[in-house]
Amino acid sequence: MSRKPSKQRKRKENAPLHQKQDMMAAPLSEDLREKHDKRRMPIREGDKVEIMRGDKKGQTGKVSNVDLDSITIKIEDVTIEKSDGSEVPRPIKPSNLKIVDLQTKDRKRVEKLER
Repeated sequence: MSRKPSKQRKRKENAPLHQKQDMMAAPLSEDLREKHDKRRMPIREGDKVEIMRGDKKGQTGKVSNVDLDSITIKIEDVTIEKSDGSEVPRPIKPSNLKIVDLQTKDRKRVEKLER
């Protein structure tokens, strides 16, 4: 693996989807770590997350969109204002988030947590 930032960005951008899915994981909160005995999980729509870095640090919200192509996540009520005055959801990298509450509607996800 190269140390050059440009090559690292290129590798991340051109990665296949199954590798990008691994990049979409975020650490669990301390309560969830103890409960499920896991350190991190992939983020999905419906999860409740807390922002750990940036000017929106400390805000929590529900995940509204997960974009594998750009490896970003959009959270409800976390927006930025465009120059024309309209507000759009702010894309956030998963490494800057912490999962506070997991959505457990998916049977396979529950099985993965119980392993």
